[in-house]
Amino acid sequence: MTEVRQELVLELSHRYSAPRADVFDAWTNPQVLKRWWAAAPTWETPLAEIDAREGGSYRLSMRTDAGELHTVSGEFTEVRPLERLAYTWSWEQGPDAAMSGSEETLVIVDSSKTAKEP
Repeated sequence: MTEVRQELVLELSHRYSAPRADVFDAWTNPQVLKRWWAAAPTWETPLAEIDAREGGSYRLSMRTDAGELHTVSGEFTEVRPLERLAYTWSWEQGPDAAMSGSEETLVIVDSSKTAKEP
């Protein structure tokens, strides 16, 4: 029997009241990302390693209130400053590994200018 794989696409859109350079920095600068990257307001992000270049890798860990670590890692497949970040996403071993199984997810973050930007 041949397994048929269906592609699942989730598209989100959000407008930030910040220059694109600041938004791009929030995704690619480990110190900035640590300030906002967490699944809950009381969680911390003790680890943010980011080599934001095509072929570069990243690794992010979130710590719950109970002290559990949730770590995700991947590779940047496309990096166009201020325009696009594309990267793979895989949960590492631990409580989240079962969520993704053995499959990687591709995440694409696109940015576009607003009428107010030069």
